[in-house]
Amino acid sequence: MTDHVDGIVQQWHRERPELDVSPMHVLGRLSRVAQQAERRLERNFSRHGLDAGSFDVLATLRRNGPPYTLSPKDLAASAMITSSAVAQRLNRLEDRGLITRAKSSVDGRGTEVTLTQQGKDLVDATLPTHLAAEEELLAGLSASERHALADLLRKFGAGLVD
Repeated sequence: MTDHVDGIVQQWHRERPELDVSPMHVLGRLSRVAQQAERRLERNFSRHGLDAGSFDVLATLRRNGPPYTLSPKDLAASAMITSSAVAQRLNRLEDRGLITRAKSSVDGRGTEVTLTQQGKDLVDATLPTHLAAEEELLAGLSASERHALADLLRKFGAGLVD
């Protein structure tokens, strides 16, 4: 079975045969798969009035358990978004009544972000359809292939730490 990346690699072999373009076999596929998966997951999030980053903020608060509160810094560290994106997301989520922000009860200087009941309800409604979408994306892999892929990606990711 060949794919788009195989064609790209063949073209580079023809045009620059002196270069080792074999990393493209992995990184090209990772990039294409990530883009395709993001598009499919975004369709699910949009049905719930969310985007991936907003869902991730809400889900991070939810999975941390009661009282569903974190600092913006802890949110950025725990969520799968950049710290620069946190403030923008928090503004939008607060405007929608999905989170609240208040002075920190610990030191009074920082901010605490808390999931509202409306936010919790939205995460709880979105999560099952999100997991179903992820399951659909992985349907072509057996359980052992998923496990092996997850292990390889974990190992690959560990080598990328700055």
